[in-house]
Amino acid sequence: MDLLNLFKPAPYIEEIEDPSHVNKNYKYWRLRTFYSMYIGYALYYFTRKSFIFAIPALQSDLGLSKFELGLLGSILSLTYGVSKFISGIMGDRSNPRYFMSVGLILTGIFNLCFGASSVFWAFALFWGLNGWFQGWGWPGCAKLLTHWYSQSERGRWWSLWSTSHNLGGALIPILAASCAEYYGWRSALYVPGFLCIGAGFVLLNRLRDTPQSLGLPPIEKYRNDTANLQKTVEKEQLTTKEILWEYVLRNKFIWTLAFFSFFIYIIRTAVNDWSMLYLIEVRGYSNIQAGFCVSWFEIGGFLGCLAGGWISDLVFQGKRNPINVLFTMGILAVLIAFKWITVSWPILDGLFLFLFGFFIFGPQSIIGIAAAELSHKKAAATATGFAGCFSYLGAAVAGGPLGAIIKTWGWDSFLLTLGACSVIGTLLILPLWSVKVNPKGARA
Repeated sequence: MDLLNLFKPAPYIEEIEDPSHVNKNYKYWRLRTFYSMYIGYALYYFTRKSFIFAIPALQSDLGLSKFELGLLGSILSLTYGVSKFISGIMGDRSNPRYFMSVGLILTGIFNLCFGASSVFWAFALFWGLNGWFQGWGWPGCAKLLTHWYSQSERGRWWSLWSTSHNLGGALIPILAASCAEYYGWRSALYVPGFLCIGAGFVLLNRLRDTPQSLGLPPIEKYRNDTANLQKTVEKEQLTTKEILWEYVLRNKFIWTLAFFSFFIYIIRTAVNDWSMLYLIEVRGYSNIQAGFCVSWFEIGGFLGCLAGGWISDLVFQGKRNPINVLFTMGILAVLIAFKWITVSWPILDGLFLFLFGFFIFGPQSIIGIAAAELSHKKAAATATGFAGCFSYLGAAVAGGPLGAIIKTWGWDSFLLTLGACSVIGTLLILPLWSVKVNPKGARA
């Protein structure tokens, strides 16, 4: 059987005529959809990040070298990045209820397989497969956010959903580190794995496809979002060729966002992965002091996601790219201050990490919204997946290549590289400042 047929979208059914019934159902399903995909995507982070807490034991107990450990991280970034694009194409023509749920179950299964392994080739195989099915989480959420929340409000809902990254990223260290400390490194893979398998079955019960599949009108009609109401009868599906060629590969806005995302993810991954070591080697902090500083990165990111979405809705009336420009300039300003204020004071460096998180995660959440809105409502998963592919190519660059730069030219070159990425990113996205929707019919 064709894989796409396994996840075939739910068909549209006859639209409910009673306005009070429509309103009641919409309120119920919007809330249920949101909390389900929020919790589900936070748990995707459990199986994505659990490997980090097995690293010390894999090195000391199994003798894996730093190169091998780094290679496992690169395998995840590359397979996940490619999967976000391929899965995006699949996701636009699939039912997110099944697509997202099955992906979460499979990431849990491959976490269990990784935890049961003891040789490098098995680690590489199962971590690569985990990365591939990690890519099944985002497309479902992109489709649901685009179909259940209208353009005039989407920035707020999407940015609130984006904080699931930070929730998952904040909780997994507590869970996995405790498991590894008291029950061994394998439990740091087993426990998140079993949690995600169970949560995948919960998502199967909670999620549904589009409003029309439940007899509800399109979100633009329900919200009376007149600027984006369709002028023609909505088709249930676009062809794969229409989605990929007309609304993604020939779309200059999506290419701009993809390259912008590449540079933002170099910065994000670099700060996330290297700041602990920087604070220890350059500032002279202990592990505990450096950990205190780094913990503020996710807190800043949580608030940055919310701020970016709300400001784009309420201040810029649905234009997303002013946030990308202003927040990226904010990253550059924080980098300059971080470089020149060299006092070893953990509270101050914690503030810097908070500001890094705030200004980095704002654009990270906005990129997805902008890609969805500058393509086509029915190409949202493909467009965001395409940008996401470039994101994780950037994440891969922030690993080994950036490590080589640090080793060769020192930590100043690290900050200079991130500053250059900020400047290039700002110049790339600046021409899109005033663009709100694709004039070639993104909302059709």
